[in-house]
Amino acid sequence: MADLYRRRWRIESVFNTVKRLLGLSYLWTGSLNGIQLQIWGTWLFYAVLVDLGDAVADELSLPFDSISLEMIYRGLYHFYVAHQKGKATDPVKYFAAPENQDLGVVKQQRKPNVKLIVAPFPENQRGSDQFFSSLFSNPLDNCHTGLTCHQWSRYTTNSTLTVCCSGTQA
Repeated sequence: MADLYRRRWRIESVFNTVKRLLGLSYLWTGSLNGIQLQIWGTWLFYAVLVDLGDAVADELSLPFDSISLEMIYRGLYHFYVAHQKGKATDPVKYFAAPENQDLGVVKQQRKPNVKLIVAPFPENQRGSDQFFSSLFSNPLDNCHTGLTCHQWSRYTTNSTLTVCCSGTQA
């Protein structure tokens, strides 16, 4: 099931790229022949772009998912300029060259998700049953610090979150 969802999301991503990046969201003409030419031309260019991205991924020995088709598309202008100056002849070698890493063809690794502990005193309450039971009981009964407690209601559920602050003692 997860594989089917991943494939579906890949299709949605492709349509988004073609519409946003390659400009297929706007039709240049109203005639049927013009619309067909624009759609076929855009999809053919996308196929060439994917082929170029796959060749760059092979050249860098990286998986295809780590290559940004958008940055290859945007980098084609830079390749064109370098080609006109006689500095580049092969787009695959141009995009894979270490001196052209600033084009951003290889996607940056995202930072891992770090869980944020929202407890007022995480070093004292992490894993504590008392903290989690306070979500479902009277918040003033479970205040272990003897300080004034405030009650914050979550807008998505009916549960209540107790937050102890460093105010005056109760």
